[in-house]
Amino acid sequence: MKNIFLDINTFVIDEKVTFFEFSKNSYQVFDEKAEKIAQINQIITGWEQLLRVFIDKKRLPFLLEIKNFENELQAVISRGWAFGMSNIKISYNNNSEIGFIKRKFSLKPTFIISNASGNAIAQITGDYYAWDFRIEDASGKVIGSINKKWTGFTKELFTSADKYIVNIDPNYNDKAGQVLILSSAIAIDMILKNNK
Repeated sequence: MKNIFLDINTFVIDEKVTFFEFSKNSYQVFDEKAEKIAQINQIITGWEQLLRVFIDKKRLPFLLEIKNFENELQAVISRGWAFGMSNIKISYNNNSEIGFIKRKFSLKPTFIISNASGNAIAQITGDYYAWDFRIEDASGKVIGSINKKWTGFTKELFTSADKYIVNIDPNYNDKAGQVLILSSAIAIDMILKNNK
């Protein structure tokens, strides 16, 4: 199985734009050379589609699968019913937990990333409207960013508002943490857009 998180520190997220309430969220993931490395799809059952007619989407559970270009499951992003600041769980393909993402009550969008033991390992803070977030580790050191500021090769290929880039410090060697950071970018997109 090819692990998309090995030796890659820049992920370009390309969201498939949908205009229908019942549509599933879908994202393509590219490396900085514009080569596709993964696909992220939301899994929605029939009863969940029906519930969207009666219940606000921001309250509904969601489940997304991260698969590599060979269609092998890499990780799962899931959340149960949302009442208040609920946890989003990130798991490996064998269902073992990697960690959690939780929105923190704050004036600016702030998210705490915790490992499987529940210990905070990073915090993401930023501006939703500018889609500019910074990622800091538990000591406050900047270890990455999520934004739409394009540079170099990617600027020419990825220019629409539905694409953004996740940069992780090359010196950050925690592979489980990388999975959590990439998953956090998708979770932020799901949560903040559903809350609009």
